[in-house]
Amino acid sequence: MTDLNLKMIHTTHSIRVRYGETDPMKYVYYGNYAEYLEVARVELFRELGIPYNEIENQGIWLPVSEFSIKYLKPGLYDEILEIHTYIKKLPGVRIEFEYEIYNSSKEKITEAKTTLFFLDAKTNKVVKCPDFLMSLLEKNWSATL
Repeated sequence: MTDLNLKMIHTTHSIRVRYGETDPMKYVYYGNYAEYLEVARVELFRELGIPYNEIENQGIWLPVSEFSIKYLKPGLYDEILEIHTYIKKLPGVRIEFEYEIYNSSKEKITEAKTTLFFLDAKTNKVVKCPDFLMSLLEKNWSATL
């Protein structure tokens, strides 16, 4: 059941599967999905109006603390994969991303989640989401249809 009042951030990014990212069956090698998700996260921040390196320039690192993935079908060589990235709740000291990857036939082939935490680059201590990023997230927060 979908909550019509659910608010979130949602972006979509496409990637063409390169030959070197596949195994002998021409399936995307499972380890490459983590990199695809990283690209999608970086593009989400760019679409929100802040390049990822600007977050780092502000003294914040975002290490991954959790990563889970469910492979439903293989991604294939030369296929264009569409990665949907979601932030479904505003962050505290952690920010959670959910992903759905679709193949060229619009079939969902992968579901994944990552959790990152905010780390002060100078003190190496966990901090809450910095104000500059929280205000950007809140500005882009929207109701789903």
